[in-house]
Amino acid sequence: MQETLEIAKYTIPSIVVFITAYFLLKLHLNAQEEINKKELKTQIEELRLQIKQEDKKYLTPIRLQAYERMVLFLERISPQSLVFRVQKPSQKVYQLQAALLKAIRDEYEHNLAQQLYISKESWTMLKAAKEDLVNLINNAAIDLKPDDNGIELSKRIFESVMGNKKLQTEHAIEFLKKDIQKLF
Repeated sequence: MQETLEIAKYTIPSIVVFITAYFLLKLHLNAQEEINKKELKTQIEELRLQIKQEDKKYLTPIRLQAYERMVLFLERISPQSLVFRVQKPSQKVYQLQAALLKAIRDEYEHNLAQQLYISKESWTMLKAAKEDLVNLINNAAIDLKPDDNGIELSKRIFESVMGNKKLQTEHAIEFLKKDIQKLF
């Protein structure tokens, strides 16, 4: 029994020291791990910020160009520009109507990829302006005979434009201008 007490006399303090050292070491390692996690989070946030800044440096000119192209698209499909560009002297109503609708469709399809760089709201306004113009052309052609002179369709389109206070294309251009101001 005396031997057991002798062994206990040395082992119990050793166990107490070991347990104390274990818990202190564990606390220290946990604290160090938390510090490392915070530093890592800070580094990740700094990298994200740098990446965002780099993206802006390259993406802003592309976005600006997309807005410019969409304003050009709207100007090109405005009735005044479109009719004068597409109309030919000997065209019939059905030929002019088809040519106008094709020109709108071609311009739209040529600029489809720009929707990646402009806001969803701007793209919605563009599509609405395009559809409004298609409807305006189709409505102007409704009462005309297909073999009438294309000038009659042009007159009807311009009369419809005069009757409107502001075309949808003009609203869309204003919206694009306001939208681009948000970038700067």
